[in-house]
Amino acid sequence: MKNILYLFLLISQVFFAQDSFKKGNALYQKGQYQQAAQTYESIIKEDKQHSAELYFNLGNCYYKLNKVALSIYNYEKALVLKPHDAETLNNLKFAKKLTIDEIKEVPKVGFAKLIQNFTGIFNYNIWAWISVGIAFVFLLSFIGYYFSQLTLSKRIYFIGMFILLFALVLTVSAGITEKDHYNNDRPAIVFAEMTEVRSEPQKAGSSIFLLHEGSKVYVKEVLDNWKKIELTDGTEGWIDASAIREVK
Repeated sequence: MKNILYLFLLISQVFFAQDSFKKGNALYQKGQYQQAAQTYESIIKEDKQHSAELYFNLGNCYYKLNKVALSIYNYEKALVLKPHDAETLNNLKFAKKLTIDEIKEVPKVGFAKLIQNFTGIFNYNIWAWISVGIAFVFLLSFIGYYFSQLTLSKRIYFIGMFILLFALVLTVSAGITEKDHYNNDRPAIVFAEMTEVRSEPQKAGSSIFLLHEGSKVYVKEVLDNWKKIELTDGTEGWIDASAIREVK
């Protein structure tokens, strides 16, 4: 009985999310951005399964409403679920032009850059499914090798198994690396209109620099109500935890 009730609630949530999403889209098309944003936000509160499209549309609403931090925050949320999406990246670029701070991004170089570019093609869930698919094909190849009577066929299966095994190790390693990167990478958006970044996790610490609404930082450490952050140019400092909102 409990399982049936749970299934009914799950189906109800799905229909609610779909109807609300369509309602939000219709409001957006009419230029009613505030109402559309409220509708999308209601889906996030009620539905545990969120889509990249939902956050993308919500980011568009807040961009139209000139709410910089909220627009960038939701675009970043969309990119977590759907990395490298061209449309989201393009809109995020426009949203960032509304920010005050100009923080340079120091790109990674060398072998680390190559690894990150490769593992970042897919998220860790997709890498896992790719690994499962390769493992299944490897099993079929082994069966073909075991039951094959022809020498040529055995050689082809054997070579195929060797290639598939290499691919399996590669995809599993990529998935583990991307999972580790996902867990350690903690992007956050500054929501305070203006906030000081200090040298120590206390108000008595000297102010290093100022950050404004919409700036992106990375959380490195948490201590009480303070968070140690790093900017894309490598600069570090401590910021009041209430001034930022983590993307993940």
